[in-house]
Amino acid sequence: MSALPHEPSPQADSDPYQLESDPYQLEYAEGPQTLAELRAALEVINPDVLTAFNARLDSARFGAEQAEVIAKARRTVAFQKRAEVEAAAALAADEAAGEPPVEDLWSHLDVRDSAS
Repeated sequence: MSALPHEPSPQADSDPYQLESDPYQLEYAEGPQTLAELRAALEVINPDVLTAFNARLDSARFGAEQAEVIAKARRTVAFQKRAEVEAAAALAADEAAGEPPVEDLWSHLDVRDSAS
């Protein structure tokens, strides 16, 4: 039974323990939905990836084999680092670069302990 237009969808509150949305979490229908969109996304990743996808798709039989080739390609696109993920990783690396290395902390503690 589907929700009426004035009712929230069952997917909207599928995880009652999630307090806020995770910007890096993939949505159910996120990503390319057609072969044209999938091919365009694969070409952005690497033209060789697109060529390999086309070859695998052409050699696959109809049905489950083609569905598996398409599913693998969609996962390839989905798991590519998105711009916001790369920006967050770069920011974390910059913040970590300003912290002193752990070895400095241990050497400071060794000197302090040997002095007492």
